[in-house]
Amino acid sequence: MSSTFDLARFDSYREDNRLEVKSASGGLPQSLWETYSSMANTYGGVIICGVKERSDHSWYVTGLTNIPKLKKEFWDILNNRKKVSVNLLKESDIEAYTVDGSAILVVHVPVADREHKPVYLNNDMFGYSFKRNHEGDYHCTAEEVRAMIRDEARVTTDAKVLPLEEISELDQESIKSYRVWFGTRHPDHAWTKLEDETFLEMIGAARKAYDNRLHPTCAGLLMFGQEHRIVYEYPSFFLDYRDHADPSVRWTDRIQSQSPDWSGNVFDFYTIVSRKLGRLLNVPFKLVNTVRVDDTPLHNAVREALVNCLVNADFFLPRGVVIESYPDKIVLRNPGTSIVGKRQMLRGGESEPRNANIMKMFNLLGFGEHAGSGVPDIYSVWADAGYLDPVIEEHFGEDGPSKTVVTLPLIARVPDHHPGGKAGGNRGGNRDDTTDWEKRKRDVLDLIKQDSYISTSKIASSLSLSRRQVERTLELLKKDQILFRQGTARSGQWIVKE
Repeated sequence: MSSTFDLARFDSYREDNRLEVKSASGGLPQSLWETYSSMANTYGGVIICGVKERSDHSWYVTGLTNIPKLKKEFWDILNNRKKVSVNLLKESDIEAYTVDGSAILVVHVPVADREHKPVYLNNDMFGYSFKRNHEGDYHCTAEEVRAMIRDEARVTTDAKVLPLEEISELDQESIKSYRVWFGTRHPDHAWTKLEDETFLEMIGAARKAYDNRLHPTCAGLLMFGQEHRIVYEYPSFFLDYRDHADPSVRWTDRIQSQSPDWSGNVFDFYTIVSRKLGRLLNVPFKLVNTVRVDDTPLHNAVREALVNCLVNADFFLPRGVVIESYPDKIVLRNPGTSIVGKRQMLRGGESEPRNANIMKMFNLLGFGEHAGSGVPDIYSVWADAGYLDPVIEEHFGEDGPSKTVVTLPLIARVPDHHPGGKAGGNRGGNRDDTTDWEKRKRDVLDLIKQDSYISTSKIASSLSLSRRQVERTLELLKKDQILFRQGTARSGQWIVKE
């Protein structure tokens, strides 16, 4: 328990009436929980127990007895969902001090994320939701409660600010490298001239905390932090790349975040691993303005898959992110399963990354830009390259924590021949085609008859086909004048001629 306490440190909380005192001489009062609800639903704040307000609005210390008992009572109520709808606090948000020989408790109440609003009491959202104005706590009206429900949106955990972390403790070389990439992509952008701290705030890597200073967010720490600092917030954080080019040895190359010779953060891991994976791909010789271009749609698809792996990883779960390369495949594993679900991920059109701020930072560099369409695009590129379809698996704790496994085969498929068509991009030989195109056409038509607005990606997912295979089937149906498209590719519908 601290022997010194200075009320002046909370002067900034007087703005918007974010500071409240409670006597609490007879135990924790009901009004404390009303203030907790109101602060969480408004701007956050500080509650000081063991202090009383005079009629002239000055304060004096009344003191508390048996601090351990009061703390236990506080946590018991806070964690009782029949009493309080959500616990927003961690251990460090409650501090005990001694002032002139008397004990007080200081409770820091953060603003609730929109997904947790309204914060309410007694299991009654409409009857016991509170907000705070210049006069104090007040009951929310039914319309105010409905407004908070309407405004609910998922705020990912990587947006959380870390007031105990300093921007100066981030890896400065990582930040410098990121800014070089950003400047190359956006040479005339106003952000290129900002100081590092302001730049990090703009991209979501830093935010102001209760001390009105910029501190790293969880996204900033993951992207640009040093590994030994990252594991303070994410104890299970681990990044691992393994190259299995030679099957006679365990691995021929390995990069892992606990290595002392690099930062161990997400951005540097992406930079290193994307280059290593790019070297595995066959690169056609191509000149643009007499300069050889080694980048292909396949390289872009691999980068997309790597970004998806990192932005959807649940870094709180054990085992971490593991990327493995083999002569015949690339395997990407991330802890946690897709928030939107595997079926929606394959279908495309809807994106909800687990780490939205990290996604934003990659987007600003031109990676992972096609939110909601990334996975279907990967399937399409893989088909065009003549490889077997990628495989996505979700594991729900059968052999440990849940995880997502994406396998990108580097094996040529058997060519799909169709009437009047050519073999599709296959490097695997000229075996006879066994595709039953009439059956495939019937299957596609059946789906279209059920939903005339169905997307190509959804047809592919429903029939376990590649996007390219579906596109070829649609071309045949249109050539046979059985199928017509009305409207645009994005918002139009299919018309079937019986």
